[in-house]
Amino acid sequence: MTQNERRIWLIEALLSEHGYPNKVPENVFEQKRLLRGLFNVRPPMQASAEFLAVQDAYLQEAAREKGIVALSDLAPVKPHLYLWQGDITTLAVDAIVNAANSQMRGCFSPNHGCIDNAIHTFAGVELRLMCDTMMRVQGHEEPTGSAKCTPGFNLPAKYVLHTVGPIVSGPLTQRHRAQLASCYESCLRLAEENGLKSVAFCCISTGVFGFPQNEAAKIAVDTVTAFQKDCPIDVVFNVFKEADLKIYRGLLQ
Repeated sequence: MTQNERRIWLIEALLSEHGYPNKVPENVFEQKRLLRGLFNVRPPMQASAEFLAVQDAYLQEAAREKGIVALSDLAPVKPHLYLWQGDITTLAVDAIVNAANSQMRGCFSPNHGCIDNAIHTFAGVELRLMCDTMMRVQGHEEPTGSAKCTPGFNLPAKYVLHTVGPIVSGPLTQRHRAQLASCYESCLRLAEENGLKSVAFCCISTGVFGFPQNEAAKIAVDTVTAFQKDCPIDVVFNVFKEADLKIYRGLLQ
């Protein structure tokens, strides 16, 4: 199959699975948008071997088309510390960090712009199923500040560390700060326990969760550098917005 044929095949399979009218847009951009939306709304359930084979081939080729970025492509700003602006789903590190919600099953909103949506989209449907299985065994929502580890499936990263950051809806409190620091510590300890040598962090809690960007970045840098004194793991601070890039540059000078 060509990449176009795979995309159309996946759209038709997902439309049929959901019971939606089997109509595939002619425009490639609209096809990609529809496919992502269908991935997003798909509940956690098994997929056929044929579906997974086509999906995996499609997502891995899509990653190559976007451009995979290895740690060796980046220049450290300090020993074992990197700052990189870009799409975290293209990073070929041992683990990337997902800013998850407490249900830990990914974002179900079609084509939403959050990192949780992007990671689950480009990892593939097996990630949601694994997260659902873990949460069913756990029997309760994930506490703020903790973390879980899953394979990266079709992502260039080998693993995903899922952590739940604090939600700040009013004044920033010391509890919020401690919870955010715990997110970074939990991910780093989980990485250490699993023998991982490199981790890329997104800007946890600074989006819709409302944590002030400057304060969040300071906590991130302080927590990571304190951890690295005993465990020299390579850490990438991954940013998407220019404002965050400027903040981290200032802190890492």
